[in-house]
Amino acid sequence: MSLPLILALLIFVTIVLAVFAFGAAAYAPSSILGARLRSLAFQRPLAQQAQQEKPAIRQRIEQALNPLSKALPLSPSDTDRTRGWLIQAGYRESRHLTFYLGARVLMALLGLGAVVATSGFNSPLLLVGLTGLGFFIPRFLLKRKIKARQMRIRLGLPDALDLTVICVEAGLALDQAMMRVGEDLSHAHPDLSNEFYLFNLEMRAGKPRPEALRNLVGRTGVDDIKSLVATLVQTDRFGTSVSQALRVHSDSLRTERRQRAEEQAAKTTIKMVPPLVVFVLPSIIVVTLGPAIILLYRTLVP
Repeated sequence: MSLPLILALLIFVTIVLAVFAFGAAAYAPSSILGARLRSLAFQRPLAQQAQQEKPAIRQRIEQALNPLSKALPLSPSDTDRTRGWLIQAGYRESRHLTFYLGARVLMALLGLGAVVATSGFNSPLLLVGLTGLGFFIPRFLLKRKIKARQMRIRLGLPDALDLTVICVEAGLALDQAMMRVGEDLSHAHPDLSNEFYLFNLEMRAGKPRPEALRNLVGRTGVDDIKSLVATLVQTDRFGTSVSQALRVHSDSLRTERRQRAEEQAAKTTIKMVPPLVVFVLPSIIVVTLGPAIILLYRTLVP
């Protein structure tokens, strides 16, 4: 690998890390220690100052990324699909779409500028490669964010269903039970609690329960919630017992979760084969056969 190529890669990686470090510092949630100190009134002036500075910083970033986001031509269907991905990742505000599209264009321009500054237009493959890499890095991170959030929701759903069954059997309606479960799970499973809270807001706004449940499926994209919504809609339509349906569905979810764990455990033996072959087996061969090969060489070759 030539020196200009290594230099271009180092510059691009440095710029990428700097941009994402700035974004993480600007949008990271407050720590538990900071929240406790602010609750004890030790950092009230600093907290008020930070709350005043954050909107200004976000507004400046939005103003800087707005022209870049408009430079990316998207059809209405692509825009709706991208907005759906952002909602599934937990970003529901309209400015998040601007940040995402602007970040994709900005990363592509940074990759293009790094290649042009180091080697000019002499290496078209590197030019196209780094530009495409910078363009697809935000999408890759967004997909990972969606999968991580869906995994957290999937893990917290059986516990939420158990609490919902208890609340329904205690005499609460399904909407009130989901609201109560969302409040109880706000610390253990905040993502699922937030979705239940939005479901109750839609119900209060006047939406029918099936429509609110389908919106819950669209906001999460989790197959377990999709099956739960289908069960609740069918129960509401035919007038069967809600608690019994939730209990059966909770048992099936726990069985599926155990099966997924067994599947992952079965995959570990296959995943361990490449590291063993690449790293462990050569060292074992060298340690066991190395002295014999050296002795054989000294014996046969004077």
